Amino acid sequence: MQKAGVILLILLMGLPILLSAQDYNDPSVETDWDDYKYELYAAGDQTFIVTLGVAFPAAFLNQGDTISHQISPPIGGSGSLIYNYYFSSRFFAGIEVSGIFLPTLGGNTLFLIPVGIRVGTQFITGRFEFPIAATVGVSWHRYLNFGHVGIYMKASASAFYRVTSSWAYGVTASWYVLPQWTGNKRENVIGNVATFTLSARYHF
Repeated sequence: MQKAGVILLILLMGLPILLSAQDYNDPSVETDWDDYKYELYAAGDQTFIVTLGVAFPAAFLNQGDTISHQISPPIGGSGSLIYNYYFSSRFFAGIEVSGIFLPTLGGNTLFLIPVGIRVGTQFITGRFEFPIAATVGVSWHRYLNFGHVGIYMKASASAFYRVTSSWAYGVTASWYVLPQWTGNKRENVIGNVATFTLSARYHF
């Protein structure tokens, strides 16, 4: 009688395992795991980006004509701090603060400090991430004793490789449009500056 009770207890304990094994091997039992896809980004996620690289004066326009920008050698420096907030796995908005310096023929330096609001989207393939963004804001220009504050627009595209769940590293190419309107059409200038930077992105 005691042996029969032990055998019955063993059978009862093993019954769930036998049933689950039957379901696993039964093709008529459907599972959701094959269709499950993990979204790396979700609403409420945030990123912080640091960039550092070079800047090039692309073109300076006056009334549609290209003018000499007097910047030589034609290379300077650029860096930025960027914060993004994700509204979904693909769309984000944020703010950014940048700094650009460009040397001139006279041995002086033109300084730009753009501050703007950005929106963008991104595409993900495996560990590679490709965000693109558009920014609009205000830029402070400084050259010798001359200062100017005006609007600016910027388009940027990046390619990141995710190293860990929090950190990704890559490169960013940006194009700045910097209008300088003085009230006199002959003195109005629209500057175009390109930047290429190494970028580090922290995801939290």
